[in-house]
Amino acid sequence: MDNKFKGIFTALLTPFDKNNKVNESELKKLVEFNLEKGINGFYVGGSTGESMVMTAEERKEVFRIGKEAAGDKVPMIAHCGAISTDAAIDMAKTAESLGYDAISAVAPFYYGFPAAAIKQYYTDIVSSVNIPMVIYNFPGGNGFTFTPDYAAEMFKDKRFIGIKHTSADLFTLQQFKEKIDGVTVFNGFDEMCLGGLAMGADAGIGSTYNVLCSEYCKLYDLFQKGDIRAAQEQQYKINRVVTLIIKYGVIRSIKYILTLLGIDSGEAVFPGTPLTDSEKAALKKELTDIGYFF
Repeated sequence: MDNKFKGIFTALLTPFDKNNKVNESELKKLVEFNLEKGINGFYVGGSTGESMVMTAEERKEVFRIGKEAAGDKVPMIAHCGAISTDAAIDMAKTAESLGYDAISAVAPFYYGFPAAAIKQYYTDIVSSVNIPMVIYNFPGGNGFTFTPDYAAEMFKDKRFIGIKHTSADLFTLQQFKEKIDGVTVFNGFDEMCLGGLAMGADAGIGSTYNVLCSEYCKLYDLFQKGDIRAAQEQQYKINRVVTLIIKYGVIRSIKYILTLLGIDSGEAVFPGTPLTDSEKAALKKELTDIGYFF
């Protein structure tokens, strides 16, 4: 296991301007904000970044901006997943050329691909570059579940180094660690970051890290020190904010909170409605009531 892939990795959000174009200056500010708060790494171009509703060129632009802003300060993973293997390979090659440390990809979705096809998809992508792959296990997002035995078979290929496990099934997370020698497991559900760590996760990747990065870093440090009770209280504190973010809509709420923090993130571009003025006021009040400062 590569020790640099440990700790708290922000699933980087993508700020957009009023024309729904990637806002380069605000994206760089967001990266710098996270770095100042002590983040351990970035996961760029994933679900939080709204990659699946962006063009290929927009996704590559986010890769470039994110890497330019972070430089070599922390490890960076580029999410390259797509239904098309060729499209994913194109993304992977771009990430490699920009100096990313690893690539990742959600399993191809929509068509209900068989397990053999999914394995070939991952093999073809990782074979196109000279950087390692972090598999993205997201059953709720793509309808495919990596079982520990299936994943263990894939991980005989040492170019696969990790699994981003976005599932409430922490038993499976533990089984990944049990059955795959040296695998790095990233916990994917923010609200159970501590649970994932307790079951063996090496790191976390999350959406709400964008606005709570220092709080998650504190949680990780408490766990590493063995102060489980304090870590539990820290997770409870985090979850009071996470509950409100879920209540008002995850990406649109995070974007609004970032704007309150001085990073103009615009609106979410995926199908849906932006927060109304009354919703913004209500969210801000509820956050203030629980002690979240702006």
